[in-house]
Amino acid sequence: MGKFKKIETTIEGVYIVEPTVFGDNRGYFMETYSKKDFEEIGLNYDFVQDNQSKSKKGVLRGLHFQKENTQAKLVRCIKGEVFDVAVDLRPNSKTYGKWERVILSEENKKMFMIPKGFAHGFLVLSEEAEFCYKCDDIYNHEAEGGLKWNDKEVGIIWPEVKGIKPEEYLTSEKDGKWPSLQEIRRTDLFKNLK
Repeated sequence: MGKFKKIETTIEGVYIVEPTVFGDNRGYFMETYSKKDFEEIGLNYDFVQDNQSKSKKGVLRGLHFQKENTQAKLVRCIKGEVFDVAVDLRPNSKTYGKWERVILSEENKKMFMIPKGFAHGFLVLSEEAEFCYKCDDIYNHEAEGGLKWNDKEVGIIWPEVKGIKPEEYLTSEKDGKWPSLQEIRRTDLFKNLK
């Protein structure tokens, strides 16, 4: 048996990855990434950058993407719990505008594999969360973009967070100003994406 299990979702190319966890009365050990083992389950990525963030309950980060230096991401939550979302923005995809979600937590140790051409974001469900992601291209500030997190056309069903309603989520000023899917559709976003 391999060290990682790849679980298909409703969107082609988006997967939930479950690592093998070895635990005993001392704690646990697991590999979080192995190029060889990922290739064995059909995930062929060359990651070049690792990122980590810490956020408090009710923080919503996203929905982010890069217009150039588009990034595939392998994301996981190492402390706390998040509601993680990927929205398909690939121009010729049969699931364009559709979204997939997964709960990522320090307890379930699941990871979310998001290919290039997706907007990505997460909502913190626990008191705080630490979130890690591997990217297969560098961060390019000049190329950053985003999708409105509460776009009605996309229709993400964000959960309530222990008394915090969606209109009370904590977002950055920038994340509150991203365009809608309809506005993005009018652009040549990801036109060179294969």
